[in-house]
Amino acid sequence: MTWLDRVPLVPLLLVAVFMALAPFQPEPHLLEKLRMLRAGALQRPIDIFDLAWHAAPLVLLALKLGRWARTARAEQRNRSHAD
Repeated sequence: MTWLDRVPLVPLLLVAVFMALAPFQPEPHLLEKLRMLRAGALQRPIDIFDLAWHAAPLVLLALKLGRWARTARAEQRNRSHAD
């Protein structure tokens, strides 16, 4: 996933937060769609697409942070073995 390593963290974080909270009134779509999913009412294709659209930046952010943490841990391990 080297393409994900090239994505800057701060813009990805801003987009993820914005998409998770948009629209701000009356209720964020992501929250609405997650409630529909939990209730078993997420059936229309537009609703499924909307859930994926609003959740995708959060998934990418989680993947990037997980990869970043794993890389940092591996580098720390390599430095401790080099001593």
